[in-house]
Amino acid sequence: MRPFPDDLAQAQQDWSATYRRLAEHPGRTELRRRLHQLSAQLYFHPYWQHRRPSPAAWWELRDLGRSHGNASERLPR
Repeated sequence: MRPFPDDLAQAQQDWSATYRRLAEHPGRTELRRRLHQLSAQLYFHPYWQHRRPSPAAWWELRDLGRSHGNASERLPR
């Protein structure tokens, strides 16, 4: 497993939690906006500046986001 920066891993966990909440409550504008914001934060993170992300790296990061339980308690409601 790659050593991802803490803020990148946290953003992925928040993305996963937001995605789950949006699936439960489709059409919620604030959740769609949050998902868009987190997606940009993940994609343009400085970690990727010096290395191009491979599909395997994205998969590991997404798996990391799913494996840390339900992070929805940290999301603004």
